Amino acid sequence: MPMSDLAFPPLPSAEAPKVLVTGAAGFIGAWTLRALLFEGYCPVVFDLKEDRRLVAAICGSDAANMLNWHIGDIRDTDQLQAAAMGTERIIHLAGMLTPGCRANPRLGAEVNLIGLLNVFAVAQTLNQKSVIYMSSAGVYGPSGGSTPQPTTLYGAFKLAGEICAQSFWDNDGLASVGVRPYVVYGPGREIGLSAGPSLAARAVAEGRSFTIPFTGLLDMIYVADVATAFMAALKADIAGAHVVNLFGQRIEAVEVARMLDEQASEDISVTATGDPMPIVLPPPDDSAAILVDWSPTPLSQGLKQTIKYYRANAGVES
Repeated sequence: MPMSDLAFPPLPSAEAPKVLVTGAAGFIGAWTLRALLFEGYCPVVFDLKEDRRLVAAICGSDAANMLNWHIGDIRDTDQLQAAAMGTERIIHLAGMLTPGCRANPRLGAEVNLIGLLNVFAVAQTLNQKSVIYMSSAGVYGPSGGSTPQPTTLYGAFKLAGEICAQSFWDNDGLASVGVRPYVVYGPGREIGLSAGPSLAARAVAEGRSFTIPFTGLLDMIYVADVATAFMAALKADIAGAHVVNLFGQRIEAVEVARMLDEQASEDISVTATGDPMPIVLPPPDDSAAILVDWSPTPLSQGLKQTIKYYRANAGVES
């Protein structure tokens, strides 16, 4: 599966096993659909709106137009269950990011926590064997160490979701894998607290200077690697409620800026300034060992792929 390049996947087949992806219209969702198509699944979409533009950009317009697309609210169990009928598994990505949770805490809780509970309830009703869901390194706060201590509402909701996933295993035998990436970068990343490196790569491709608005130690993971982690979790025969710290490459934000600056033309620059992100990474661990044959893309390669994508879309030769 050529996930490391920018090739479009095969078209969906109605005879293939079906997997529901919530929040599939977004950045990570589009790449997850791409990975599912490369792996021979038939993805089914559940999203708040029918906006196929990013999916078309990542998967090709033909594939995007062929997808079975359900419009619904993750807070509505009936809508979710109707979309999930006939699917073998759910990959749950729908959610609000840090700024949205801060601006509207109640809605953030309803979407990020109640929405996750609805996914688990539907999976249980449909006798699915496991749930794969997006958590976040946001469960860790600024104090460091291996114990989650979030200081943002987003991180608190994500941690609560992990605890709920454990409860579904302990009480109902419903297995799960949650993944905790930190800075996910790559083609299509436009919003969120940690979007700076992706926006900087786009600026380089379009011939603009850019300042990444934070400093400090990051863990950078290419979006295609998050998608392949979901595929590994999908194929794994798991028991228990697992949470994976999905590490890519640890690097200072100023060094990321330097790497991007080296790819830029001489008349523009990429820098990083500002306060560190409100997360201190935990020590490296082996939690990703359950993802058989999974490994991250080198940062230099992922950044070059991101710039290549944006240059191609801007009509600029690499």
